[in-house]
Amino acid sequence: MAKTTEEYGAKDITILEGLEAVRKRPGMYIGSTGPAGLHHLVYEVVDNSVDEAMAGHATRIEVTLMPDGSCEVADDGRGIPVDKHPDPKMKGMSAAEVVLTVLHAGGKFGGGGYKVSGGLHGVGISVVNALSARVEVEIDHSGDHHYMDFTNGGRLTTKLEVRGKAPKGRTGTTVRFWPDPTIFDETVFRAQTLLERFQMMAFLNKGLEIRFQDKRPEATNSELIIFKYDGGIIDFVRHLNTSKEALFKKVGYYEQAEEDQEVEIAFQWNTGFNADGMHSFANGIATIEGGMHEEGFKKSITNVVNKYARAKSLLKEKEENLTGDDIREGLTAIISVKLREPQFEGQTKGKLGNVSMRSLVEKATNERLADWLEENPAEARKIVGKATLASRARLAARNARDATRRKSALEGAGMPDKLKDCASRNPDECELFIVEGDSAGGSAVAAREPRTQAILPIRGKILNVERARLDKMLKNNEVQTLITAIGAGVSAEFDVEKIRYNKVILMCDADVDGSHIRTLLLTFFFRHMKELVEQQHVYIAQPPLYSTVVGKEKIYLKDDTAKAAFLSEKPDHKKEFQRLKGLGEMDYDELGDTTMDATKRTLLQVTVEQAAIADEIFSVLMGDDVESRKHFIQTNAKDVRFLDI
Repeated sequence: MAKTTEEYGAKDITILEGLEAVRKRPGMYIGSTGPAGLHHLVYEVVDNSVDEAMAGHATRIEVTLMPDGSCEVADDGRGIPVDKHPDPKMKGMSAAEVVLTVLHAGGKFGGGGYKVSGGLHGVGISVVNALSARVEVEIDHSGDHHYMDFTNGGRLTTKLEVRGKAPKGRTGTTVRFWPDPTIFDETVFRAQTLLERFQMMAFLNKGLEIRFQDKRPEATNSELIIFKYDGGIIDFVRHLNTSKEALFKKVGYYEQAEEDQEVEIAFQWNTGFNADGMHSFANGIATIEGGMHEEGFKKSITNVVNKYARAKSLLKEKEENLTGDDIREGLTAIISVKLREPQFEGQTKGKLGNVSMRSLVEKATNERLADWLEENPAEARKIVGKATLASRARLAARNARDATRRKSALEGAGMPDKLKDCASRNPDECELFIVEGDSAGGSAVAAREPRTQAILPIRGKILNVERARLDKMLKNNEVQTLITAIGAGVSAEFDVEKIRYNKVILMCDADVDGSHIRTLLLTFFFRHMKELVEQQHVYIAQPPLYSTVVGKEKIYLKDDTAKAAFLSEKPDHKKEFQRLKGLGEMDYDELGDTTMDATKRTLLQVTVEQAAIADEIFSVLMGDDVESRKHFIQTNAKDVRFLDI
């Protein structure tokens, strides 16, 4: 990625409003004060550097986790402007100080600084400053090396000053920050979480080099890690399909630009049965709820493949057209668009609303994908052949679904026999506990609050849906039971608005089998009820791992950390600790008191921040590639906090 030169000064920094109340309400700006919010600070700083790269002014970003708990982000962009800001309201402040202290101030607003940008619309680095105990900024600009720093949530300590000459030809910005421990639940960064995000950024920005190093003494890997992909999203598709069997070796690619917007799409089919391998991005931001660019692609790919199949007599005259789901079965595709003013909507602001982008994607796909199919006839025939098999399976699945519905109706009120339903019919207050085994199910039924809590025992391990087509999946009794109980359909028919329970809670034993059952259930939800996960309706119950007796009182401890904390407070404690391996070992009153009572329990909420990463992880863990799974387990064995609360 070649650097370009363009005048970039204080005039390009536009101010919308001052920095207010960030420390009082941090969740409004970064989502939470938990692990997700903490890592969001890093993303905000890195996003500024990525904006420089997207504009053609930077080629390298270096992120370092320091031994003192700080995070340092350095780039070789133009450097934040250091001249005085022209707005009289800024009272002679430098543009750099404005960017660091005024909310909604940045080069993204006036149109002169950046054509396209990611990040959270200019709130980024000022919010990082507001939520940090200390921030240091170094800027190489106009031949000089500048420095300033802040403490206690953005209070200027050292005004911007020149501290010598910049290295010859060097421009760029370095930001180092220490998250404020009075704001965040914890201030320890998780390297793997950051690496996943940085790798995705490198894929989406062809040729951009992102370097990462963890210099903390407790780091499991202190080596320098470099992400750079000259193939961009083509390499991204190859990466996502690594643990899958590709239908053909070639990765398709096309791009198109007009006015202030552009689209690039890479695609490859695999032999799998999932139709959710499409991942979209707008200005580098994951559009997890899709939007206009996805709509345009889905519509056009369906039309183009059907038109090709008809023209080549791969579909007989009397045969129905292939559906979009048929065609997208086994498809891995990356849709990356860049535009000047993205309009985000939806529950998570992850849905692109620009209608003009739908038109551009449709036009590009209609023209370029049609050309690709003509130029690659062997691959095109395989695509149509796979879609035809998917079509036949869809009809078989429909028959299986109809049979499931008929069976449910005969069982009374459309509900499975084993479901112990709650009395309330208001989904907002209802909870469904999916419990491992009949024994624990019996205890859960006795322990529940019958008005709002329903219990569904699952016998044994459900089908691994990662390796099964929809028609086979729908013949599985446990899967049928889950679909019927949740009541919102499955796969393409799933409608999250129809769910009978606001919370679906997985309650499994704290052993290997329990973990496996939990993973099988999560795979099913992610692949066939994705919105249930994306809209944060899925939870994991956290029954205590230990119990002990203090005096005449039985004490429950959540995990090893809680046990260690207990022993540090009570070093003379002599009573044994009982390891509560199975839910069935608890009396119903213990289970209710520790795990089901809404006022006392702990639930782990399952979230999907990056769908492409989740897609890859499920393929690795539940797919057929043993080597990929072995490598994943070895890499992550020491760090299992992969779900956000």
